[in-house]
Amino acid sequence: MTANSSPRWFTSSYSSNGGACVEVATNLAPAHGIVPVRDSKVPGGAVLRLPAPAFAAFLDGVKSGDLTV
Repeated sequence: MTANSSPRWFTSSYSSNGGACVEVATNLAPAHGIVPVRDSKVPGGAVLRLPAPAFAAFLDGVKSGDLTV
């Protein structure tokens, strides 16, 4: 894999580090149009590959209060 196709995983700065988090790799959005999402407790497990526009819409919904977590 090239540097542009290897996910760089991170958790939210709002995470309390209690282990119940998701990780995202936004570095793939510009080149590949996807945002991978995975469970931080199972890094070798399943990965959701969301279209970048769908992930952006999700974040906008959370930030605006239309979606609550």
